[in-house]
Amino acid sequence: MRIALLGLPTDRGSSYLRGAAGAPAAIRAALHCGSSNLYAENGIDVGPALVDAGDLALDGTAAEVDAITAGVDSVLAQGQGIVALGGDHAVTYPVVRSMAKHYPGLSILHFDAHPDLYDSYDGDRFSHASPFARIMEEGLAARLVQVGIRADTAELRAQAKRFGVETVGMDRLAELPGLLPCGPVYVSIDLDGLDPAYAPGVSHHEPGGLSTRQVLNAIQALEGPVIGGDIVELNPTRDVNGMTAMVAAKFVRELVGAMLR
Repeated sequence: MRIALLGLPTDRGSSYLRGAAGAPAAIRAALHCGSSNLYAENGIDVGPALVDAGDLALDGTAAEVDAITAGVDSVLAQGQGIVALGGDHAVTYPVVRSMAKHYPGLSILHFDAHPDLYDSYDGDRFSHASPFARIMEEGLAARLVQVGIRADTAELRAQAKRFGVETVGMDRLAELPGLLPCGPVYVSIDLDGLDPAYAPGVSHHEPGGLSTRQVLNAIQALEGPVIGGDIVELNPTRDVNGMTAMVAAKFVRELVGAMLR
């Protein structure tokens, strides 16, 4: 199986700071940095399976939604798996819109400080604060399990209830092993789901979050086939010594390792 790395260099949907558009290049550089290697922790050398599909040419307008879906369609039509490199979290909706055509009934495991379930944010229904509202209202996922949530609001809690989202806040992590989705699983990792001590290079610092190890353990514990994923919200302009990019690269290796299992 070949796994495509597809860069989605956009931060059009960002509500606070720009910078995430520079993430795909930073993640690629970290992935191929000589300080590490391309082995996942399960012993698989992911290097031979990786295909760099480059970056989509995105124009900073709402047309990006359809462009991203078309780009992912093209990759999947070649029989390749996909790990998307955001970009902000707005990219997840158009990616999953394509994935759902190929994997009906897929489930999503989502790591984040925020549920990203707003119906609209600052008047934008395709904001990085809204991708999972679009996914769930269109029935693109059978299950959505959100892990690390700690910046909830009354509106977001109502949306989670409306869509039957399973929320695993930081106070419920001990329950996560029994809540992990099975069947075809798509993994979406917003790097601000981690505590800023592990991932300072994000636009939204939300203390009290996940450790890198906790995310890795959850990915490695997935029993069903992992069909793809995305890593989003790296803001290289806020990173410290490239450490968040290295965390993102680690997640790339482990996601690909899980897909090849």
